[in-house]
Amino acid sequence: MLHVKKLYKSYRTGSKSYPVLKGIDLTVASGEFVAVMGPSGSGKSTLLNCISCYIPFDEGTITLGSQELKGLDEDSLARIRNEKLGFVFQDFMLLDGLTVRENILVPRIIQGHVGKDAEELAGKLLSLFGIDGIADKYPADISGGERQRTAVARSLINQPLLILADEPTGNLDSKSSQTVIESFENARKQLGATIFMVTHDSFAASFCDRVILLKDGCVWKNLEKKEDASAFHDRLLSEIRVMRKE
Repeated sequence: MLHVKKLYKSYRTGSKSYPVLKGIDLTVASGEFVAVMGPSGSGKSTLLNCISCYIPFDEGTITLGSQELKGLDEDSLARIRNEKLGFVFQDFMLLDGLTVRENILVPRIIQGHVGKDAEELAGKLLSLFGIDGIADKYPADISGGERQRTAVARSLINQPLLILADEPTGNLDSKSSQTVIESFENARKQLGATIFMVTHDSFAASFCDRVILLKDGCVWKNLEKKEDASAFHDRLLSEIRVMRKE
């Protein structure tokens, strides 16, 4: 589904170059729920921005499905972002003047294809994520957890190949965070969604199939979950402590 090979990215300030990603290799299979964790400055956000093609990278390849992303023109990249990728942000990024249902339909509105199938899928997503009772409310009138579940539903309305989630629980309390993670799990189980999540939240990451730990722009370790979420959480915290000492 997603293949990242030998990915390098540096930022330049004046005559100085600062490497951020140093030969990243990773793969996300169809239907996987994968988290990326690491300390500030490890390259998590840069990696996500490269995959979403919001910033160019220096070397390497990023392949989504069968599509190599490097070298595409801006129109092609915009089409991939709208049709092949779904986005969930820390700050929800909902439109205040639209209802919950209308916010979910925004990617279809952008495409100009809000037909019966889109309306039916929106209804299915509203029900799946337990927000059908607030479909006609506005973002200002609902909780943070409900806003984020709306954002997850919006990310799925085009049935994308991959959902990119950037700190999706960062602005939520623990109860709302768990509800949002359950929404991702439901999306995977019911809709076959593939999710790539950048997070500082070890609790959220413990529900993933794998956690990729980044350090200093490199993959430090790839942890596969082989136990329940609680035991995986303990192992994840232990590995993070070791990583910080090295």
